[in-house]
Amino acid sequence: MYPFLRMSWQMSRARRAPPLGLWDTHESTHLCWPWDLDIWAELNNGRTLTLFDLGRLPMARRIGMIDLLKPRKWGMAVAGASVRYRRRVHAFYRLTQRTRCVGFDDRFLYLEQAMWRSDGACANHGLIRMAVTGPDGIVAPARVAEALGHTGPSPALPDWVRAWAEADNTRPWPPMQG
Repeated sequence: MYPFLRMSWQMSRARRAPPLGLWDTHESTHLCWPWDLDIWAELNNGRTLTLFDLGRLPMARRIGMIDLLKPRKWGMAVAGASVRYRRRVHAFYRLTQRTRCVGFDDRFLYLEQAMWRSDGACANHGLIRMAVTGPDGIVAPARVAEALGHTGPSPALPDWVRAWAEADNTRPWPPMQG
């Protein structure tokens, strides 16, 4: 089940936090609950993506994105993700999550997210490709950035982000059947 109460709590905290700029880092804290675990008593890989939601949407609130969506009939959609899992997370581990926008291309915003255990070890690291969608399809990220107060081009995407995006663009769509 989706953690609606946890999301409400994170969004409430984001509403009270100072605003952020588009390129600033949002930091949030989370606790790994027993229902977040897989059969090996570690944070479930799918739940990791859900916890990334708990960082990404409050960040969107703090940068002003949430306020842009409804009047323009825009929405946000994850259009791709790549996650590295490096350290185990067990029940009741406290995690600090850092979320930031690293840049955009002609179709997508690229967000970097990572969760850090209280012992200082990075547990996982995600790259999220996000689309802002509107009634006519994908909204150009430059238009979104401008609505958020950023003028000019995107900062240069880091090499590893650009390489991932280029590699993902070579994947066939729709995928093979059988």
